[in-house]
Amino acid sequence: MEHSVLHTIFAGDDSFTSEESQRIISSYERVSFSKMAFLSKAGEKVNHYYFLEEGYIRSFATDQIGDEITTHFYLRGDAVIDWAAFLQRVPSKQNFQAQTDTTCWRIDFDKFQMLFHSIKGYRERGRAQLTQAYFNLAQKNLSHITDTAKDRYLNLIKQKPLLLQYAKLQHISSYLGVTRSSLSRVRREIAQKN
Repeated sequence: MEHSVLHTIFAGDDSFTSEESQRIISSYERVSFSKMAFLSKAGEKVNHYYFLEEGYIRSFATDQIGDEITTHFYLRGDAVIDWAAFLQRVPSKQNFQAQTDTTCWRIDFDKFQMLFHSIKGYRERGRAQLTQAYFNLAQKNLSHITDTAKDRYLNLIKQKPLLLQYAKLQHISSYLGVTRSSLSRVRREIAQKN
C-alpha cells in the first residue's frame, strides 16, 4: 500500500495532515477486475468511486442504433467515476469496463460523503476534480466542433501518451467522433511527417 496511487495522491499532499491522509487511505478498499469485467453498467446506480492503480478502463455509452461510443479512457492514477450519476444517486447512462486486468482503490458513496463533509482538503480536492471533469467535457465538446480530426487525435495522445499501448483504434475513433478509416488516414499522415 505504501507505493499505491492513493498514497501518492493523499499522503503526498500538503492539504492533509498525516492523520487525515491515513483516515482517507484506510477508507478505500483495493479491488481487482479481470479483463472485460464491468465496474458498473448503464442503467445501474453508481455506488463507488475509483482510483485506478494499474490497468486500463474505458467508459462508453450505446447510441440509438446499438453502437458503442467511447466517452473516456482511464489510466493509472485517474479517478474513475460518472460524477453526475454518483452524486445525484441516479442510474448511469455509461458502462465502465476493464480493458486489461485492472487494480483499483474504491470508496463507496457513504464513506465518500463522510470524508467530504469532515475533511476540508478532501472536499476541496473533490470540488477541484469535479470542476476539472466539467472543464474537460466542455473542451471535448468544443473540440468536436472546432478542431480537425488530426488535431483531436494529437491532443488525445498528448494528454494520454500511454493510450496507444492499450486502446483499440475503434475505441479511439468513436471517442474522437471519426470513422476508423478517417483515423487510419490521420495516423498515416502523421507517420509520414515523422
